[in-house]
Amino acid sequence: MANHFIWHELNTTDRDAAARFYRAVVGWDTKPYEGGGDYRIFTMGGHDGAGLMALPEAARPGGPYWASYLHVADVDAEAAAIKAEGGAIHVGPQDIPTVGRFAVVGDPQGAVYMILAPAPRDDVPARPPASTPGEVGWHELHATDWRAAFDFYARYGWEKSHTFDMGAMGTYQIFGIDGTDAGGMMTSPLKPQWLPYVSVADIDAAKAAIEANGGRIMHGPAEVPGGTFIIQGSDPQGATFAVAGPRKR
Repeated sequence: MANHFIWHELNTTDRDAAARFYRAVVGWDTKPYEGGGDYRIFTMGGHDGAGLMALPEAARPGGPYWASYLHVADVDAEAAAIKAEGGAIHVGPQDIPTVGRFAVVGDPQGAVYMILAPAPRDDVPARPPASTPGEVGWHELHATDWRAAFDFYARYGWEKSHTFDMGAMGTYQIFGIDGTDAGGMMTSPLKPQWLPYVSVADIDAAKAAIEANGGRIMHGPAEVPGGTFIIQGSDPQGATFAVAGPRKR
């Protein structure tokens, strides 16, 4: 079985303002983390959707960002392999009580992501379909060289699916996880980063909510193959985010 992204987390400078923004745009509520502390959970329809935390002091020069957690079996072994292949270890490996062992890493081109070996649990809930509003349904890597990036991430058992031509922007490579299309990679003018896409019920309603609540739209709404529309933007604190959904009108 290939490695999947299993959690997403917003690191921000104003948690209250971020909670209001994402509630308006994607419909998330928030609740305190049961383990205590200042960590919060974004929820939708009774499901935990993502995390919300204060931007760590050491990360403040880079600004607010969305972090994606990738399931691995052995964090220490994976961190060592990433470093050996030219990547970076930014934090850890270390334990999160009752959650698991994690590390903050970077691929050889500088895109940051998390690796996590979850603590055993008997009550892991099933996730709704990826297209369900409020779910993270797509993972997109912006790279300086997507081909070299794919060679690196192939270590996780991901496979190349199909590509499509973006014209002057080059090739978009879809990758599959366990036979299902899960995301894409592209050579991008953005800094190397993983960009999770949250599913929404109505892309035009999301656009209006972004604009009305202090966000900035960088791209879209734009139609992608399959009839879905996407928006890439930044929230009021500066974190890059993306949404995807149908056009109702």
